[in-house]
Amino acid sequence: MADRRQESASDDNSTPRPEIRRAHPSTREMAGPAMVVGALGVVFGDLGTSPLYTLQTVFNPDDPHPVPVSARNVYGVVSLVFWSVTIIVTVTYVLLAMRADNDGEGGIMALITLLRQGKAKRGQRAAAALAALGIFGASLFFGDSMITPAISVLSAIEGLKVVQPSLNDAVVPITAAIIVVLFLVQRRGTAAVGRVFGPVMVLWFTVIGACGISGIADHPSILRAVSPSYALGFLFGHFGTAFFSLAAVVLAVTGAEALYADMGHFGRRSITRAWVLLVFPACILSYFGQGALVLADPGNVSSPFFLLVPSWGRLPMVILATAATVIASQAVITGAYSVASQAAQLGYLPRLRIAHTSESTIGQIYVPFINWLLMASVLTLIFAFRSSTALAFAFGMAVTGTITITTLLFFYVARTRWGTPIWLVVSGATLLLFVDLLFVGANLTKLVHGAWLPLLIGLTAFTVMTTWQRGRMMVTAERARREGSLREFVDELRRSRPPVLHVPGTAVFLNRDKHTTPLAMRANVQHNHVRHEQVVILSIETRPVPRVPAEERVLINNLGYTDDGIIHVTARYGYMETPDVPGALALLDPARTEGPLEIDKASYFLTKIELRRGKATSLRPWRKRLFIATSYITADAAEHFGLPRDRTVVMGSDIEV
Repeated sequence: MADRRQESASDDNSTPRPEIRRAHPSTREMAGPAMVVGALGVVFGDLGTSPLYTLQTVFNPDDPHPVPVSARNVYGVVSLVFWSVTIIVTVTYVLLAMRADNDGEGGIMALITLLRQGKAKRGQRAAAALAALGIFGASLFFGDSMITPAISVLSAIEGLKVVQPSLNDAVVPITAAIIVVLFLVQRRGTAAVGRVFGPVMVLWFTVIGACGISGIADHPSILRAVSPSYALGFLFGHFGTAFFSLAAVVLAVTGAEALYADMGHFGRRSITRAWVLLVFPACILSYFGQGALVLADPGNVSSPFFLLVPSWGRLPMVILATAATVIASQAVITGAYSVASQAAQLGYLPRLRIAHTSESTIGQIYVPFINWLLMASVLTLIFAFRSSTALAFAFGMAVTGTITITTLLFFYVARTRWGTPIWLVVSGATLLLFVDLLFVGANLTKLVHGAWLPLLIGLTAFTVMTTWQRGRMMVTAERARREGSLREFVDELRRSRPPVLHVPGTAVFLNRDKHTTPLAMRANVQHNHVRHEQVVILSIETRPVPRVPAEERVLINNLGYTDDGIIHVTARYGYMETPDVPGALALLDPARTEGPLEIDKASYFLTKIELRRGKATSLRPWRKRLFIATSYITADAAEHFGLPRDRTVVMGSDIEV
């Protein structure tokens, strides 16, 4: 187990994943009904279930800073919700952030990649600092991935208390059972279930929109809250109350980051159309309907979402809400898999074991370690907090932190990569960051009531990722020193007298790059005094793009000689792909390999290095222990790269950190 660690730690290129199909470019621009419905089923689960708990949490009497239920406050809160959703989701994400894509892919990791691509051009230090901030934003997403399933499913099952109050004690056990089943079925993938996700969410948005209309019809004056004067009057006229309410109002935009993160799967147009034509109107109608219900009877504030539904329809609504929240949870769990996979590709996490659950759909992956970590965390949150309103304090901090970091990174990219006029960048960033920071400040007031949780999760994940990146760089440098120059080693083999014995067959040595000698190859020559007739030194290069086309997959270098049977091959993959070494070798042109390669009979050689804590002071002792501990989750190299186990040879060594 210890030997396995270093394969990832020292290898910049050893964290990619069996070949998946490159999406046809046109699929990202398609916005037909099927793509829109698909986006509804995957992208909008979290955002679309926010009406379940947002207004209930704002007026929660157990809140440390409660908002009194009055007509003025109801108008103000509903107006704040409307304009918060409009500014953060529609403006920040739909109109702005989704334009910053990396070869069609979105999300905060895509923004980090754009920063890394452009930092050599200008503002290298600023870009590096913002990239680190982006990693913290990605770390906060892991907190979001733990809290979302807990709060979403809890809020749906709590509807049972409205249907039958005696079921109150059953809410937590039922929620826990649903969560366990949800995580147990992850290994089967979402391909089959995904086909029904879209129609279920179409039904969900239609129903909550219709219920909202019925509430508005009973109290149409609530529509006055569309005017920003109510939001501004509430915020600045009663700042003491309104400021604290923002910690709950932000729940209306939870899941907004999914629009950006899943852009590569459905395209900007499909997501935009789904938002504008169905999701936004349905959610706003629900919020306004709930506001009207509270205006009619302040006692309805205990559960405005379910009380908006006629009594005969509440049990079916609980069932529909449970299905919707399971879909929301599924989306964020899949998002966590994707973020972890991309972080590993970019060198911030060890190589992880990843299983693709669909042969045709990009992004449908299963990461066992992340799955079980999330399940344990979600169950802990459910049993610790026991209600959606208690969890709401923790939820908002992760959301506001991620949104603020995304806004900041977007405007930096807009200025440095697109050349957007400075006055436009400053004015836009000032306005949007002012709104974002108001929400961050409000959530910080809930620090002792649960907001500490996502910060703790984020800081923990950030520390793990930055420690891994730093430790991996150190080990890579030490390994390069031991390996020595590949060109010089090939020259030595050429000049060797007597010549090194050649044995029949093809040997494939996996290595970090074309500059250093694989330790396994050096050891084979020095200790066994033999080499294979055909030698392929293969490096896997992770490109800062989601996918690399097959015609650009492999590069061949003869290392200075065209007749010695030794070549270097670079197999290039995008950060959304999984490497398949035998598949890459099959793409090689026999005319350029200095002789025929026996791919079906080739022997594969790996170097695994055991990490040991040494006396070097480049890392603090606790970070050394963390680095070595993190290495234990590294996936098996032979399995990860698709190597045949019966023809894979492992040679080990030690490196101190």
